[in-house]
Amino acid sequence: MGTLDGHSILITGGTGSFGKAFVRHVLANHNVKRLVVYSRDELKQFEMAQEISSKNLRYFIGDVRDATRLDRALDGIDTVIHAAAMKQVVASEYNPIECIMTNVMGAENVINACLDNGVKRVVALSTDKAVNPVNLYGASKLCSDKLFVAANNIAGTDGCRFSVVRYGNVIGSRGSVVPVFRKQMAHGKLSITDPRMTRFWLTIDQGVGFVIRGLSMMQGGEVFVPKIPSMRITDLATAMAPECNQEITGIRPGEKLHEIMIPVDEARQTLEFNDFYVIRPDFHMWTPDSHHVYEGLPGAPVPEGFSYTSDGNSIWVNAEQLRTMIGSEA
Repeated sequence: MGTLDGHSILITGGTGSFGKAFVRHVLANHNVKRLVVYSRDELKQFEMAQEISSKNLRYFIGDVRDATRLDRALDGIDTVIHAAAMKQVVASEYNPIECIMTNVMGAENVINACLDNGVKRVVALSTDKAVNPVNLYGASKLCSDKLFVAANNIAGTDGCRFSVVRYGNVIGSRGSVVPVFRKQMAHGKLSITDPRMTRFWLTIDQGVGFVIRGLSMMQGGEVFVPKIPSMRITDLATAMAPECNQEITGIRPGEKLHEIMIPVDEARQTLEFNDFYVIRPDFHMWTPDSHHVYEGLPGAPVPEGFSYTSDGNSIWVNAEQLRTMIGSEA
């Protein structure tokens, strides 16, 4: 029996890049009782429904800001994937309260609705930008992560379990630079903010797979971090359009030169496994003895001073590998 077989699942932000891929994967690989797409844009839901339909699939108009609507949507749901977010960095800086209302207050609404409706498992999607944030989007996701981890204290020993999955840039998602480069290719010039820039990199299918894996092994309060490759922005530009010039435009406000998924300050709580890390919660009274074993194997504490950064990564993809990855997501 698969991880999600027989379950009733709701995904917030279900019409986004991740949401669509998640829904397709679940319908193709799991025999779920019900799968609910919860999002606020009726046009996106209409368009998605033309592409993806199933007798077990439901589309539910609602906003994570609306606690009453969330409470209604979660009736009978046992598993929640929280993917809804305002994630455009510039838009978040220009509209800070809107960002906070969606990413912070929306997270709190999801938590309360899950607790009130007897949901069993919740995985919230996070980002490397939540680590040592330099922009409001990253800061709001850090707050969201803290809320989901702390929610386990409210749920107690027999209640809902909340965990977080943190990963890097997803190829071809709406927040990715890939669609930007594709538009610029027609003009023969790609904009590079800084040639030294590096980013963590994974396909959307890898992201979906890791979230489902997190659901299967979560105990509550962890932040799961996959081991994924890094890439150089110049290699990406070369992979996509070797014939185009690369114009250096300068780093943008709120942008980092390199990303961090595990900072030094979280290393003391971090365990390493074969292909992922687990950042254990500082307080875990609900499962005090088991936060070191996942998928039947104990994790190894990372060394003192450890950090997991895109420039210090041991796994890299070159231009040729990037070209293959981008082609698979087209």
